[in-house]
Amino acid sequence: MKFKHVVVGAVLVVSIGQCGYDSDVVARAQDRDAQRSGSARPSARATPTPPTSGGHEAGRATTLAALHGLPVKGRAPMTGYDRDRFGPAWLDADRNGCDTRNDILGHYLRQATLESNGCVVAAGLYEDPYTGSAIDYWRGDGALIDIDHVVSLGNAWATGAFGWPIRKRAAFANDPLNLLPTDAGANRQKGDGDAATWLPANRSYRCEYVSRQVAVKVKYGLWVTLPEKEAIQRVLAPCDRQALTTDEWGASTEVDHNISDPTVAANDHAPTEASGARGGGSVHYDNCDEARAAGATPVRAGDPGYGRHLDGDGDGTGCE
Repeated sequence: MKFKHVVVGAVLVVSIGQCGYDSDVVARAQDRDAQRSGSARPSARATPTPPTSGGHEAGRATTLAALHGLPVKGRAPMTGYDRDRFGPAWLDADRNGCDTRNDILGHYLRQATLESNGCVVAAGLYEDPYTGSAIDYWRGDGALIDIDHVVSLGNAWATGAFGWPIRKRAAFANDPLNLLPTDAGANRQKGDGDAATWLPANRSYRCEYVSRQVAVKVKYGLWVTLPEKEAIQRVLAPCDRQALTTDEWGASTEVDHNISDPTVAANDHAPTEASGARGGGSVHYDNCDEARAAGATPVRAGDPGYGRHLDGDGDGTGCE
């Protein structure tokens, strides 16, 4: 045990030279693992160790170099933007049986306790990097913690995501590289802001924050606006050798779920005389067996006969 304490102490000393929040993340992960060692949590729920992107590690690309590699363009119009066009909120993107929100809470909170289903985080402790404050979280108090999209969905839409297929947008919205628990007030103050309009109040975290934004934009092929690039460069001025956040989660840039873009689906599957002729204007299927017998499956939102009773997962396609 003494040797173990010496090793832990040595790791902490080395970590002081890196961004302070990285060592906090490691400590939280250790506390979390120790707390859960005897739980009945399904092994599929386990999440990889979060990236430690602070410091000046040899061989690692710098955030500044990666930023200079991003295209610079103006903001695209927000025409057509809607949260639903990034897929169902907190999809189980990695198919581990738990939704993304609880995956992220369970990953970052210390002394996390879970409900009997092994997924829902009931309580835990968190040191918020955006404000530097400690949060005593418990489920049901939605004013405590939000899960922030480090690159907001609105910013993503205006810098390239408007042209993506729905499965890529859903992957973006659920990618752990782009997700971080934070004080709900700070998250709502940020809104869809980019680095030119909003930065964390905790100045010691700003280098890490913009590094993660750049890493997300590199991964998904987004661009930056000129004001956004200039703002990131200003943040990086005192830490210009900041290593780019590594994507140690390695989430895919497209989910494999059967989901449809609600706007496209509404346009593509709007009832027409031709489609109505298949079964008439008053088509109704009591169940999927009837729909299959009629050769109408899968039956999509807007198709004759579609009903929510046929669409158990609510993705706009029934009897899949």
